[in-house]
Amino acid sequence: MTSAESATRDRYAAAALAPEAALCCPVDYDPQFLKIIPAEVIEKDYGCGDPSKYLHPGETVLDLGSGTGKICFIAAQVVGPTGRVIGVDMTDDMLEVAERNAPIVAERIGYSNVEFRKGRIQDLALDLNLLDQELKKNPISDVASYLAADAIASDLRIKQPLIPSDSIDVVVSNCVLNLVETPLKRQLFEEIFRVLKKGGRAVISDIVSDEEIPLHLQNDAYLWSGCISGAYTEEGFLHAFAEAGFYGIEILKRDDAPWQTVEGIEFRSVTIQAWKGKQGPCYERNQAVVYKGPFLKVLDDDGHAMERGKRYAVCDKTFNLYQAAPYKHHFAFIEPLTDIPLVEAKPFNCAASALRHPKETKGQDYNATTVASECCDGGSCC
Repeated sequence: MTSAESATRDRYAAAALAPEAALCCPVDYDPQFLKIIPAEVIEKDYGCGDPSKYLHPGETVLDLGSGTGKICFIAAQVVGPTGRVIGVDMTDDMLEVAERNAPIVAERIGYSNVEFRKGRIQDLALDLNLLDQELKKNPISDVASYLAADAIASDLRIKQPLIPSDSIDVVVSNCVLNLVETPLKRQLFEEIFRVLKKGGRAVISDIVSDEEIPLHLQNDAYLWSGCISGAYTEEGFLHAFAEAGFYGIEILKRDDAPWQTVEGIEFRSVTIQAWKGKQGPCYERNQAVVYKGPFLKVLDDDGHAMERGKRYAVCDKTFNLYQAAPYKHHFAFIEPLTDIPLVEAKPFNCAASALRHPKETKGQDYNATTVASECCDGGSCC
């Protein structure tokens, strides 16, 4: 066990027994959701934002580093009886509080849609409870048994994953990603991406820094467990989502004032939303989009540069992506007059942006003349 992870585990285990104010930022949660949650959960749960406010009814939600379960119990009310909430945490003391209070919350809201699982958020395939059961039957006593345990863990990841691939609508977390060691952070984002369904999204609240963190602070295990030493820079946090394959990455909330300043470096809370689903083949169906503004030019996550008011050729995949959140309000969409079935569509070159002549969507032989359409208000158009 590494010193940073040990410090984090030990500090949060203690914080499950007695509240520690230094582990959380002030957050305004909706009081209507808090009133049914036992005081013990609220007092011993820590965070820096409220990703639950961006959830919708019926969604399947995964909360990383769920602690005593506050965000899970809020999310349970937001997604409703048709939704589902899964909390993952590695700290037994936190999980004990959450699991003990789950039936109380279920009784108060009238349905049970929350469960908690033991795992590390950078390894969402490995069920630590199942691994613990296997190790009790096959304890580690030498190198051979150590290697056997590693093989057992690999087998569990494949056959009985803690969180299966493509199974979650929304991954949320509240001030825990920065607790993962730097060498494992890329794996963490890849795991978030793996478990999300196509079209799913991550909504993450975390602490970020405005400058690179010097090595001597990174090596401070206490500051690490306090959400300081392992923080991404603001730019680096966004880049981590992009590097994992997410698109439509946006800052939903950024605190103006820093939560804490250490050696002149400001640490503040941000909430980021990012989407999964831009991967896949590109097909030509003669579709076009017009960027409506307000900026002169934009660049999307696939490198498409578009100037305001111009008609651009896009593939069917991009056309559909732009019609959904978070892009849909920024574009006008132009379908071809003659539909090209997807099974008959040819490959589209998405390597560069290109304008689309109107005749490509209307058809080269289009020569219609029509009367003026009626105005919506019934009056004169001129």
